[in-house]
Amino acid sequence: MATLRDIRRRIKSVKNTRQITRAMQLVSSSKMKRAQDAAIAGRPYALMLADLLDSVSEKQNLSGADFEHPFFEKRETKTRGILVLSTDKGLCGPLNTNLFREILDQVKGPAKFITVGRKGTQFIARSQRDLLADFTVSDKADYSEIRALLKLAIDAYLDGTIDTIEIAYPSFVNVLVQEPVIQKLLPIVDLEEVLTQLRKRTPGETNALEARRDSREICFEPSAKAVLSELPQHYIKVMIHQLLLESRAAEHCARMVAMKAATDNASSLVDDLTLDYNKARQAAITQEILEIAAAAAN
Repeated sequence: MATLRDIRRRIKSVKNTRQITRAMQLVSSSKMKRAQDAAIAGRPYALMLADLLDSVSEKQNLSGADFEHPFFEKRETKTRGILVLSTDKGLCGPLNTNLFREILDQVKGPAKFITVGRKGTQFIARSQRDLLADFTVSDKADYSEIRALLKLAIDAYLDGTIDTIEIAYPSFVNVLVQEPVIQKLLPIVDLEEVLTQLRKRTPGETNALEARRDSREICFEPSAKAVLSELPQHYIKVMIHQLLLESRAAEHCARMVAMKAATDNASSLVDDLTLDYNKARQAAITQEILEIAAAAAN
C-alpha cells in the first residue's frame, strides 16, 4: 500500500505534468488560429485556379496538335511519387498514425517518397521504402520554404523518375476532425474530384465560379501557348502549398485537442489521488487514536 509521502509525491508530479500540458494546449490554440486563417484564406485562390485550369483544358484541348503539355499526358504508372506531409513533433493524438496507416493500405506497388516532417521520414525509414528526399518546414509554411521541394518533385516527374505526384496529408475538416487523404495531382486527367473537394471546403465561392459553363471567348496575352505552358505548373505549386497549409491547420488542431484531453485526465487523476490521500490520512489518524486509547486503558 502506498504511503502518504508516496501519494503526495505523485500528486505533485501529476500537477507539474498538468501545467505542461495546459501550456502546450494554449500554445497550440494560438498556432491553430493562425494556421486555420492561412488555410482558409488560400482556399478561394486554389479553387479559382483549379476551375480556370479545368475550363482552359476543356476549351483549348491541351492534348491536341496545337498545344501539348507533359502534365496532361497519360502515362503508364510504373513508380508512384508520394509527397508525405507529416509533423516534426508528436503529442498530436492519432494524426500521424492514421496518415501512415492510410499510406500502408493504399500504396502497395513501387513508389518513391518525399517527406515533409521528421515523423514521416522516420516512418519511411522504418517501413524500408524508397525515400527521394526529406524536408523540414516551419509552422508558418511560407511558399519560399518549399521552392526546393517543388522543383525536386516536378523535375522527378518530368524526367520519368516518378510517374505520378500524389499528396498524402491530414485534411483539416474542423477542430475535432482531421481525415487522412491521398490526393493525386499529376498527371492532370480529371479536375472534377479536386474541384469537388475544394468546393466543399469553400462553400461561399461555389456560385461565383463554374468557369467551364462560361460560353464567352477567352483571349490570352501575350499568347495562348505562353499562358498555357506556365498555368499547369503554377497550379501544381499552388495546390501543394495549399495542402501543406491544410496539414499544418490539422496538426495544431489535433495537438490542441490532445493536450486538452491530457490536461483533463491529469485533473481527474489529481482528484482521485487527493481522495486516496485523504482516506489514507484519516486512516492513519484513526489508528493513532486507537493506539492512544488502548495505551490509556492499560
